[in-house]
Amino acid sequence: MQKAVLYVCHGSRVKEARDEAVDFITSCKVHVDAEIQEISFLELAEPSIQEGFAACVERGATHIAVVPLLLLTAVHAKKDIPGEIDNCMEAYPEISVSYGRPIGVHDKMIESVILHLSSMVDHVVLIGRGSSDPAVKRDLGTIAEKVRQRSGMKTVQTCFLTACEPSFTRALEDRSDTREPVLFIPYLLFTGLLMKEIQMKINRIGNPHLQLGKYLGYNHLVREAFVERTHEALSSPLYRRGEQFVAADA
Repeated sequence: MQKAVLYVCHGSRVKEARDEAVDFITSCKVHVDAEIQEISFLELAEPSIQEGFAACVERGATHIAVVPLLLLTAVHAKKDIPGEIDNCMEAYPEISVSYGRPIGVHDKMIESVILHLSSMVDHVVLIGRGSSDPAVKRDLGTIAEKVRQRSGMKTVQTCFLTACEPSFTRALEDRSDTREPVLFIPYLLFTGLLMKEIQMKINRIGNPHLQLGKYLGYNHLVREAFVERTHEALSSPLYRRGEQFVAADA
């Protein structure tokens, strides 16, 4: 059996975002024992998942581990990527496939957030992208609580840019009169123009105690967590077409 890894990045219209994702995956490849490793994008960029899958097959792969570069488990992981995998398996029925899980709740991600904390604050708010899938709110809440327990912060709470409550706007309004420093940390791999928008909304509140920290980004801890998920995918049970995705406990 010739195993391959097909990495699936989210994709973006912003070239810098695409380049950062590719650079990050490239840094991960050296830690993965697979001769064939290809990069693809779910949307807004090329190569597509089907093109990446075909590239693996052309290089001689007989088994492909599909690994999503996603922070949390939501619709992309549960429906969109499996739908693309199903199309690939229809085109290449002789190829076996395993499907990895998003990074999710992982000790390395807790450590990564703690790296972003400041000794000058006791209150932190993680800003998630948001999703209609309740698992996103649950998992980011779990991460926040683990960060609080390990860091000694008085509070570590969450808010979301879209589709989840509390919204980022609500989180700002609730803290508009605070006299204690509050650090907002975007729980995002890449922000593009979002950081400017987030900073602008904080500035509008006009409270100097509300601070914006650096977004999560691609650091060595995120890499270690993602490489672990890749190794898991290489040894995961075979994926079956039309299979319902179920996230395993972290």
